Amino acid sequence: MANHLASETSPYLLQHAHNPVDWHPWGETALSLSRAERKPILLSIGYAACHWCHVMERESFEDGAIAELMNEHFVCIKVDREERPDLDAIYMQATQAMTGHGGWPMTVFLTPDGDPFFAGTYYPPDDRHGMPSFRRVLLGVADAWTSRQDSVVRTAAQMRELYASSTERTRATGTLSEELLTRAAAALEQRFEPQFGGFDGAPKFPPTMTLDFALRQWARTGGANMLHMVSHTFQQMARGGIYDQVGGGFSRYSVDAYWLVPHFEKMLYDNALLVRLGANLWQATRDAEVRRVTEETLGWLSREMMSAEGGFYSSLDADSEGHEGRYYVWDSGELDTLLGEDASLLKAYWGVTASGNFEGRNILFVGNDPSSVAAEVGVTEHELRTAIERATRILYDAREKRVRPARDEKVLAGWNGLMLRGVAEAARVFGDAELRAMALKSGEFLFREMVRDGRVLRSWKDGVAKIGGFLEDHAALALGAIALYQLTFHRVWLDRARALGDEIIARFWDEDTQAFFDTASDGEQLVTRPREPTDNAIPSGTSLAVELLLILGDIFGDAEMTSRATRMLETVAEPMARYPTAFGHALGALDLAVRGAIEVAVIGEPADPPFSALTEAVASRYVPSLVMAGGPPASSAGIAVLVGRTGETALAYLCRSYACEAPTASPEELGAQLDAMRRTP
Repeated sequence: MANHLASETSPYLLQHAHNPVDWHPWGETALSLSRAERKPILLSIGYAACHWCHVMERESFEDGAIAELMNEHFVCIKVDREERPDLDAIYMQATQAMTGHGGWPMTVFLTPDGDPFFAGTYYPPDDRHGMPSFRRVLLGVADAWTSRQDSVVRTAAQMRELYASSTERTRATGTLSEELLTRAAAALEQRFEPQFGGFDGAPKFPPTMTLDFALRQWARTGGANMLHMVSHTFQQMARGGIYDQVGGGFSRYSVDAYWLVPHFEKMLYDNALLVRLGANLWQATRDAEVRRVTEETLGWLSREMMSAEGGFYSSLDADSEGHEGRYYVWDSGELDTLLGEDASLLKAYWGVTASGNFEGRNILFVGNDPSSVAAEVGVTEHELRTAIERATRILYDAREKRVRPARDEKVLAGWNGLMLRGVAEAARVFGDAELRAMALKSGEFLFREMVRDGRVLRSWKDGVAKIGGFLEDHAALALGAIALYQLTFHRVWLDRARALGDEIIARFWDEDTQAFFDTASDGEQLVTRPREPTDNAIPSGTSLAVELLLILGDIFGDAEMTSRATRMLETVAEPMARYPTAFGHALGALDLAVRGAIEVAVIGEPADPPFSALTEAVASRYVPSLVMAGGPPASSAGIAVLVGRTGETALAYLCRSYACEAPTASPEELGAQLDAMRRTP
């Protein structure tokens, strides 16, 4: 018999709809029941691709005796953290404060008013490895609620004090300056791991936003080590098991320090950020491997992660057939059978052995430079690449016959905004018509299905859009629209971005606090209004909003937008310099604020070859903090970057910090101007 989750659209919630636990979705019905029955809330938060979430479901939530305990003593609420990042952030803060760590599944016990008083993550069904059984936790919390209310009240009060800081007025921690950027870059150099790339040790997550800042720093200063950090890390990830050598796309993280054994879940947001970084890194280096990996990832996204309507799905599970990674690993003999005479060459290239490198099987990876492998085996690099391409097609077809990992088919606005930006940027950089069509299809879908009355909705699935969007949703989608404008020069995309920027100021900026909140001012009232300026797995809503307002402020000449953005950066100035890996995206916005946008205005008809030649000159090189606008003079109304720009033929105007170069109709001259202007004076 189904529980109250049966009518939800989230695949994660639907996975639990037939548990014997009387699960409720988060909402007034469940909260009112808790208050009416004076039962505490058992809040379980996870997501569809979470391995240990599946484990705890099998062990505990499907167990009749454990479910009976849960139903007797608690009102049980299940939350998809990807749909409700606000709830996840609020109760993760409490979990980390109580236990010293966090993670998913997250298990939090709340008073009927929503105050947390006990928290943890995964609990086994029986006492194991020093961990208390879930049964023991349930009985202990139930006893505390009925017999030790004073303890519950004290803990709940302490949590309210913890949350109080989010509503305090922010203050500047430093002045925005070149020195902050220099200090942040120096801190990154100290933490860089030179052998395998990335920062620090295992487990290793793709540090995409931090690498984006390092690439900007290289372009501005010419520091070769900054470019090396980006190139080396990208290459090591692309050659590791964290990258799907057969199908393309990156897994969430590696459990080791050398990118070999991944946690096999594939998340949309990781690949969105990596696609954009790959396109920018190719601009900087012209490295064929970087382009190949970026295009393979885009191919995987197009094949497996895009709905017919144009939305991008959220994730692929780590597990299939009850085992993590089974879909992706290979036996040595299996490759012999499939690849025939190419097998020995490809096994050498992908590090395949009879004993394997993961539970007796092989995760494919590139352990040695391809040129070394080719020389050792006695083939040319071209012959090796041809064999690899032939083999990946064979292995992909063979893998398609396996049981596929589950796919979370909800479409999240914020993650899709990041992906839209990545696809549009790659389409512009590579001059790829198919990617252009893919970006336009995505953009049209998002603004048609997930924007209502000027406001973004968080989640869409099977034609149903719901949940008021958060700060990250509005800002990421607006940045995606700007990327589409810079790809097409269709004014509608710029106007849509501007409208969302205005909405952010109206709903998410708080004058008293002088800060952005992650939830709208008229949103659901929770135990606190969450506000998180640090960048985590994805850019924070705050750093996305800051970048957006800086770009819009520049394009439209809106000083108020610029002022709000710079004020927000001043509140995290000192932390950015000290802890750059926690502020990767914010540091990119700081580059824009301190060093100024590189403004490119191209006057003319976008369909005309002279106009295209100028925009292609821009697309062919990496330009940090690029702000580009274009079109005929008649389209310039309200766009400060275009106002006053005229020309009988296509002309490009290049400016930074109120200093401009002479307008030019020559793509070569424009390229030389860009190369000179991107450097820090």
